[in-house]
Order: sequence, then structure tokens, then C-alpha cells
Amino acid sequence: MAIQKILIVDDSPTERFYLTDILARAGYAVSTAVNGEEAIDKIRAERPQLILMDVVMPGANGFQVTRSIARDPELAAIPVIICSSKNQETDRIWGMRQGAKDYLVKPVDPALLLASIASLDQKPAAAAAAAA
Repeated sequence: MAIQKILIVDDSPTERFYLTDILARAGYAVSTAVNGEEAIDKIRAERPQLILMDVVMPGANGFQVTRSIARDPELAAIPVIICSSKNQETDRIWGMRQGAKDYLVKPVDPALLLASIASLDQKPAAAAAAAA
């Protein structure tokens, strides 16, 4: 199923606006959450097909929320792309270990973001084709 609904989780209004603008122009339906707790509530209520997750937020950080999603059998199938200003290789590795499918450094390059989403969109089709 093609990705259409995306949840952006970021405490920065500027970043939420920036990412929403990129995604809306590309035809995605976008909703937002300002912290990890709100994100979990929205994920359960709205069932987005992809989550863009900031790391540095008040309360639970993005690594913790990503790990919670990955470990929850009800939510684990929803891919997470971390979008963070934390640009060390150790941050990227840690994010991927928590269950993220990709790790993009802010400011997020629109072409890289859309390419990352497109690659996630291809994986189920590629897996189905390989199984056939």
C-alpha cells in the first residue's frame, strides 16, 4: 500500500511547518504532534503510514518513542524516519538500532526526504515480487 498519511513529530513549529510544506506539496496528507506522548496517541488514533520523528523533544525523546513504536506489536509495522539535528554517526546508528528505517539530518533536504519515503514505498512491492 502506497504511503499517503504521514505524522510529523517535532517540538519546533518552524520544523513542523517546513516538513509539512514539503510533504503537502508532494501530495501527502500530514498531521503533526509536538512531543512523544502526543505522537503515540495520534499514531493509535490516526494510523499514519509513516512517522517523521525528531530526537530532541521535551518528555520522551525521539529515540525512546521510536523504540516504543518498534516494540509495540500493534504499531511496529509503521516505519519511522528520524529527522534530527544530531548529526554524529553514533546518533544515526543508535536511531537505526531503535527501529528507524532511515536517519536524516536537519535541515532536511527535500529531495532526500522524498527519496527516502519513495524507497520505503518500494520495499513492500519488492518483497512481494521476490516472494512470487
